Amino acid sequence: MTNPVPTVPFPLDPRQQAARSWFESLRDRICAEFEAIEREAGSDAAFQFTAWDREAEGQAPGEGGGGVRGVMKGKIFEKVGVNVSTVGGAFAPGFAQTIHGAAEDPSFFATGISLVAHMANPHVPAVHMNTRYLVTTKSWFGGGADLNPPLPRAEDTAQFHAVLKAACDAHDPEYYARFSQWAEEYFFIPHRNVARGVGGIFYDHLECPDDAAFAANFAFTRAVGDAFLEAFPPIVRRRMADPWTDADYRTMLEWRGRYAEFNLVHDRGTLFGLRTGGNIDAILMSLPPMASWS
Repeated sequence: MTNPVPTVPFPLDPRQQAARSWFESLRDRICAEFEAIEREAGSDAAFQFTAWDREAEGQAPGEGGGGVRGVMKGKIFEKVGVNVSTVGGAFAPGFAQTIHGAAEDPSFFATGISLVAHMANPHVPAVHMNTRYLVTTKSWFGGGADLNPPLPRAEDTAQFHAVLKAACDAHDPEYYARFSQWAEEYFFIPHRNVARGVGGIFYDHLECPDDAAFAANFAFTRAVGDAFLEAFPPIVRRRMADPWTDADYRTMLEWRGRYAEFNLVHDRGTLFGLRTGGNIDAILMSLPPMASWS
């Protein structure tokens, strides 16, 4: 598996380079594991990677960058996207007011990984994960992961949360209660008055005012990525051969419609990508390949 690496047309400081390299390495491990699952199911599906460049108008120093969109369509993963990006520039004035640390100076740097998997079998949960490092006049980590089963299973939900809790507890005993509650509040569809799935964790603005804070928050962010890779593939392997009915499939399509509504109306990452000149196909890779509205 070889991935294109976009050129970033501005120098990265050691923190920015460390974060970028980690997100790209996590992408490689996740994609390899998902392809291995396809092989176990007798499929030769593989990720197709496409590099993209962010062309900022005027291309001043510190602007530009890009990313790599990775998409696989297989027997188990009906559609899974794993994207990485490293970009810089300046927020539009109105949007800058909504971003941590950008109200007075709209300049920004962002690097991160974003993943959404929609599964072929209704008994295998869809899933989302992303982690990111942003720099404005402040710098911070954010991210999270949540499980989105059309047909929830208590065993799967418990396992997913247990792995995330262990990752949180290793860094701060208060993290899991705080970040799982934040996920319940964030991954919610207000106009439907329903949760998007069975939760996970969501965190933001883990600030890095000094090297010690950066090291601690970067370590936690790496733990979240590792926890995702520990938690999700076993669930896929446990459920991917389960038999399903037409009614199960219809339930999945209707649930996917709700998922699409959330991502288009409420998701911060979608808005951030659209407002910062990101690649449209990469931003909207989170949308399911098939969905229905009754």
